Amino acid sequence: MSGYSKWFRVPRDIVFGWGSLEYLKELEGKKAVIVTDKIMQQLGFVEKVKSYLAEAGIESAVFDEVEPDPSRQTVMKGVKVMQQFQPDLIVGLGGGSALDAGKAMWIFYEHPDVSWEQIFVPFTGVPKLRNKARYVAIPSTSGTATEVTLAAVITNRDVQPNVKEFTLSYEVTPDIAICDPELPSTMPPVVTANTGFDVIVHAVEAYVSVNASDVTDPIALSSAAMAYKWLPLAFANGNNKEAREKMHTASLMAGFTFTNTALGLVHSTAHQIGAEYGVPHGRANAMMLPYVVQYNTPAAAARYANVARAFGFESTDTYEGTAKFIKAIRDLQKVLGIPTCLKDAGIDEEDFLKKIDMLAQNAMNDGSTPTNPRVPTLEEIKKIFLCAYYGNDVL
Repeated sequence: MSGYSKWFRVPRDIVFGWGSLEYLKELEGKKAVIVTDKIMQQLGFVEKVKSYLAEAGIESAVFDEVEPDPSRQTVMKGVKVMQQFQPDLIVGLGGGSALDAGKAMWIFYEHPDVSWEQIFVPFTGVPKLRNKARYVAIPSTSGTATEVTLAAVITNRDVQPNVKEFTLSYEVTPDIAICDPELPSTMPPVVTANTGFDVIVHAVEAYVSVNASDVTDPIALSSAAMAYKWLPLAFANGNNKEAREKMHTASLMAGFTFTNTALGLVHSTAHQIGAEYGVPHGRANAMMLPYVVQYNTPAAAARYANVARAFGFESTDTYEGTAKFIKAIRDLQKVLGIPTCLKDAGIDEEDFLKKIDMLAQNAMNDGSTPTNPRVPTLEEIKKIFLCAYYGNDVL
């Protein structure tokens, strides 16, 4: 990124709103591999995508073995399918796991000799793509926003504790994002809650990031406020079409921001909880958010107060505003049935304390840590983890 102080990059084509899935009929290509999971098969969306591609004259094959927090092994299984089928389109269909797995498969399909270690080098590690295929991302959740971002998250299960590894490269930003609210309308309430909180965290961390800009700030505030308003309604009634559409749009907007600003310690710590204990990503983010906000307050109180104001909570000073923001988050957690501390999430105390040094070190090394508004020490990250486990304030 040398030579530029700020940048703003998103996919060239973004299609959104009810019925936007039919845009697949307008694609140009010969062969497509659909990267997805069993749930999308069961819900009938894979067949719908295949049908629309067929109308465009595109032959398709399906890889539907993506699991939550996809592993390196799953990625390489998908690459074999691509090498045999030779697609010129890759269609990621599903939640963040399916879309991220598709991005990683894309890299190894085009560059079979590249190493895992190389692709995890931020910004420069991924070779040029699009020599063989373009990427179309179709999210089924309103949360990860990987359909518009430069990131792909893969879990390394060959190490203990398990580690989430990140490809950060604008090469893997999809060419086309299709965001049809019909897909997330099938989410059960618990998934709506988890992924919806991810939207809020994306927007808030983008807003307080050291890379925040005059371009990203208004989008971040708007998407955070939109998610805060509409998430409880989508959670209460999954058939509320307006709430579903607003949440899908808020997720998209939050993605616009954090793909250009990066994130912070909420994600750095939540990644470790998700990788080691299988806590869904958005749920881990929701639990870590209040504690990281408390830690960041000396460096970002004015910004957190602005988020509280966007939520509708006025204050006389920035610290009061930050306190109101934290209260709003904790109140929302209760409405959505999300635990307020890691212990209440069922994480074993003895195991957690045994692994906390490694969890803290991995969080320190996480790609989201450098853009946190306050520079943490290893001991401070450990303290955040302990406070989040027992539900104590970070003082």
